Amino acid sequence: MQVPSPIRTDRSDRRALDELSVDLETRATQDDHQALRLWLRLLACMMRIESHVRGRLRQDFETTLPRFDLMAQLERCPDGLRMSEISKRLMVSGGNVTGITDQLEREGLVVRSGDPADRRAVSVKLTKNGVERFREMAARHENWIVELLGGLSPEEKQSMFGLLQKLKTHLGNFGTPAPAEKSSAFRWRCR
Repeated sequence: MQVPSPIRTDRSDRRALDELSVDLETRATQDDHQALRLWLRLLACMMRIESHVRGRLRQDFETTLPRFDLMAQLERCPDGLRMSEISKRLMVSGGNVTGITDQLEREGLVVRSGDPADRRAVSVKLTKNGVERFREMAARHENWIVELLGGLSPEEKQSMFGLLQKLKTHLGNFGTPAPAEKSSAFRWRCR
C-alpha cells in the first residue's frame, strides 16, 4: 500500500508536475536499449526533483537555484572565493556569476573584496546575514530532499547509492569531454 506524499503542492506546482508526467522518459519504448531507458529514467527523476526544489526556493525564499548554488559554494569556503573559481565550480560563465553576485551584494548577502594575492582578481564571501540566510535555506533544502526520496526505504537508498557509485566509477573511465551545462546537483567541498 502506497502512502500519500506529505509534500504539499499549490496549483502551479501541480501544473508543473503534470507537465513533467510527459517527461523525457516517455520518449523511450520497450524497443529502445535498456541503457537508454535507464538513462532517461534517471534524467526524468533528477528533473522532477530539481523542479520541486526550484519551486520551493522561489516560494519559500523568493530566490533561485543558481543563487542558492553560488551561496553554497561560498558557505563551504568561509574565506571567500575568486569570481573565476566560482565560475569554474558552478560550470557557468563569468558573466552569470557577476550577475548573481550583483544581486546578492545588493541584498547584503555577499561582499566583494580585492584579492591581496592578485590585484586583478576579486573575491566574494558571504556576509553574516548571507551565512544565516543560506543555512536556513540549506536546512529546508535538505528536508525537501529527504521528503522527495522518502518513497524509498533506507535499504533501497543504500542499494541505489552503491549502484550509482559503481556507475560513476565506470563513467570516470571515459575521461572528461568538453564542458557541458551544469547539473543543479553539482557541489564542491572546501572543508
